[in-house]
Amino acid sequence: MCRLFGFRSVIRSQVHRSLVASENALGQQSANHPDGWGVAYYVDGAPHVTKSPGHALSDTLFHRVSGVVSSETVLAHVRKATQGGSGSVLNCHPFQYGRWVFAHNGDVPRFGTWREALVAEVNPTLRPFILGETDSEVLFFMFLSRLAAHGRLDKPHVVDDVIDALRTTFVDAQRICQPLEGNEQLLFTAIVTDGSTMVAHQGGKELRWSSHKQRCGDRDNCSSLSPECEAPSKSGHVNHLIFSSEVLQGENVWSSMEPGELVGVDWRMRMRRHVNGRRTLDVIA
Repeated sequence: MCRLFGFRSVIRSQVHRSLVASENALGQQSANHPDGWGVAYYVDGAPHVTKSPGHALSDTLFHRVSGVVSSETVLAHVRKATQGGSGSVLNCHPFQYGRWVFAHNGDVPRFGTWREALVAEVNPTLRPFILGETDSEVLFFMFLSRLAAHGRLDKPHVVDDVIDALRTTFVDAQRICQPLEGNEQLLFTAIVTDGSTMVAHQGGKELRWSSHKQRCGDRDNCSSLSPECEAPSKSGHVNHLIFSSEVLQGENVWSSMEPGELVGVDWRMRMRRHVNGRRTLDVIA
């Protein structure tokens, strides 16, 4: 399986430590996930996506990109192939359409059996943009098709619509891919963002989130320091939100997402959690 990292903040931040230097950093995880990598970040609201089918830790480009990225929004992925070949950049995450980027850790068992039925769930105007061989890319375009029901994809969407579209994608994929056999399980842990809204879904593979630190190392010179930076939010707003497949070494306080849980923030950094289908603004873990 793959490993994910997502970052959303009120200020532009360097992510080199999270991607390369920290214990359990994404680059370190690529030792067991050698089939490609990708980093998406936003500049002036536009996504910039760099991907390679190579091994991240030994890829000079990965280190260069990780070292220069400074953004309010970053989504990164290292891949261990389950569906689709490992030698093509078209099969590497994150996938992009317009402002939206998407990364997936999971699997559709016997994808070849269900591919045609899953693609049929994609809006016909979006199907030509499915270029690779992976189940992940098809699931991304299924998500976009469901999000489009809430409004045009080139316009902003409220976080609840993104949550609904991501959850519905999982439910519909489970419905289509029946019957599963033996110990087969459709796995759909994913992160999606348009640069302002970011939402993650725990669909059977571990994912963790953090919205505050024990103590911020930049507290003495950060103009955006607030109580939410160093304690669970009581207002429903946060200054940063991080998703990671692994706990990253450092000051961040981490919470594990439950199967079926969705966590996200909107453009105002107002946080949403959906646990067992119940929406809550209370972000205290």
